[in-house]
Amino acid sequence: MAEKLHIYTNNPTEGSKDGTEVSSGTELAPISVLLDAGKGEQKAVKCAVRCESGFHIDGTLTVKFVGDHANKWKAATDNKYTAETALESAEWKDVISLQNVRDTNTVFWVKAISTADEQPQNDTSVDIQAEGLLVSG
Repeated sequence: MAEKLHIYTNNPTEGSKDGTEVSSGTELAPISVLLDAGKGEQKAVKCAVRCESGFHIDGTLTVKFVGDHANKWKAATDNKYTAETALESAEWKDVISLQNVRDTNTVFWVKAISTADEQPQNDTSVDIQAEGLLVSG
């Protein structure tokens, strides 16, 4: 499924085909968030998922985080949030379900979290995992 389903950042638009594709396994273009660990910060990033032309997800697409520090990441479905309103208003979860994933953007949000007791680090231990039944047509 990895080569037919892609995740995008850089302010993707619901129902469009814009955004910057996130790397898949290469870490060349990750979802990257810079946090001040000493302050215990949180930042939200607008993302989208879409299939290649001619494909769609039959039913639900599940999005979650896996890895050593997956607990430092949360996801939320979109409700026309902005970067300013997402942190406060979104319902942040460990796992989200997306419907109607086709060949245009389905927007969702991810949140990175640091705690004040963390040491500064470049953490590349977490991956975003999208699971669903990909079908053609």
